[in-house]
Amino acid sequence: MDSWRARCAERRTPGSAGGPGKRAESKDRHRAPVRPDYYLLEDAGFEVMLVNARHVKGLPGRKTDVSDAAWLAQLGAHGLVRGSFVPPEPIRALRDLTRTRTAITRERGREIQRLEKLLEDAGIKLSSVASDIVGVSGRAMLAALIDGQRDPAVLADLAKRRLRSKIPALTEALTGRFNDHHAFLARVHLDLIDRHTQAIEKVTARIEQVNEPFRAFRTLICTIPGISTGVADVIIAETGADMSRFPTAGHLASWAGTCPGSNESAGRIKSTKTRPGNPYLKAALGVAAMSLAQSKNTYLAAKYRRIAGRRGPMKALVAVEHAILTAIWNMTQTGAFYDDPGPDFYTRLHPDRAKRRALDQLHAMGYNVTLTPAEAAAG
Repeated sequence: MDSWRARCAERRTPGSAGGPGKRAESKDRHRAPVRPDYYLLEDAGFEVMLVNARHVKGLPGRKTDVSDAAWLAQLGAHGLVRGSFVPPEPIRALRDLTRTRTAITRERGREIQRLEKLLEDAGIKLSSVASDIVGVSGRAMLAALIDGQRDPAVLADLAKRRLRSKIPALTEALTGRFNDHHAFLARVHLDLIDRHTQAIEKVTARIEQVNEPFRAFRTLICTIPGISTGVADVIIAETGADMSRFPTAGHLASWAGTCPGSNESAGRIKSTKTRPGNPYLKAALGVAAMSLAQSKNTYLAAKYRRIAGRRGPMKALVAVEHAILTAIWNMTQTGAFYDDPGPDFYTRLHPDRAKRRALDQLHAMGYNVTLTPAEAAAG
């Protein structure tokens, strides 16, 4: 028993070969930044290859901390690893700007959430009536609250445009225990939100200048429904606006992480989870897919609803993201603008199937239906 405990303790010792201690130690090890070294070697005239560690993990050979660099150099010399995509200098600058704008936008959203939480602490439920508490109407009400106005009816009367139809609900939502303490914190949050808004505007103006060489590409992909100029800027920054490095549209979708995973063994599908992709590109594609899911009269919106009914909304969003990237790749090859097939594409593609599905739904609801062609009914 003592010898068995000794062996177990030896296996748990950090750094022991194959033991869990070594895995924990490797996870906690500090990772040095790669970019400064890469840029330094690149400026010095060396041919540098940035390799994904996932591609080297399955190759045979001994890899230790001492011989790691030499071993990777040998793999690269024999062509056993392939270089990852490293964008040129103009794309790097654009990528830094778009990622900075994304980070500031997210921080601005967090600040709005903190302001909403403060208002709820004061019993003010403005967000339950107004979709944007820092919009024109929301800012007018918040400014009046901070200046000392506490009458809910007076505050609700500051609503603008369509929000005026909700004045009774606003009066009830603005009834709370807002005091000077909440007014001070609300002013702090509003000042931070304004600073973030100003920073976003400055970064956006700089993006417009840096993005000038890629204006034609942005105009091209903005013809796809759901892709705004902001989403297009992120797509340009993350892909480099050059689709020639991707042999097919499937390669582009796989690189972006919008393809179902393929993990099958002995005829059993273990997982279809998508591979990890570029988080900034996937976030931008998610924004475009969500806007399409809430729209109508487009092919991609019909595609989302068709898949969401069978597979769920998350898989439908990934499918729409995949379709967007496929369209972008094909449009760059032909130079043609996006031509929407229309929301009735699937009905025109399989009319008998659509008719049978509609009849089955009516029968399930308890109706007996007799179909008559439109030409016969008109005669």
